[in-house]
Amino acid sequence: MTLEEFRGILEQSGFPVAYHSFPEKEVPPMPYLIYITPYSRNFKADGKVYSSSMHIQVELYTQFKNIQAEAKVEKALEELYFSKTETGIEDENCYEVIYELEV
Repeated sequence: MTLEEFRGILEQSGFPVAYHSFPEKEVPPMPYLIYITPYSRNFKADGKVYSSSMHIQVELYTQFKNIQAEAKVEKALEELYFSKTETGIEDENCYEVIYELEV
């Protein structure tokens, strides 16, 4: 799966989506999604990379705990296995749900 194909999956949520960040003056109102690929996981065989997977982190930003927004993201990701964590970001006065998966 390419990053463009993955972006298409995220867009099914109906929320604005950006890789890494939105341009500073173009940040949409919450909720919105950011996704990044902080690392890849490679499997070596016969002296070369035999297979590789991308670790993708999807961040849902909302103004408060928003179960409906989370449900939309999880519906878009339903064909993929993911783990989920959440936290409040006091400096930004928002809530962040992080989905992590490998493709």
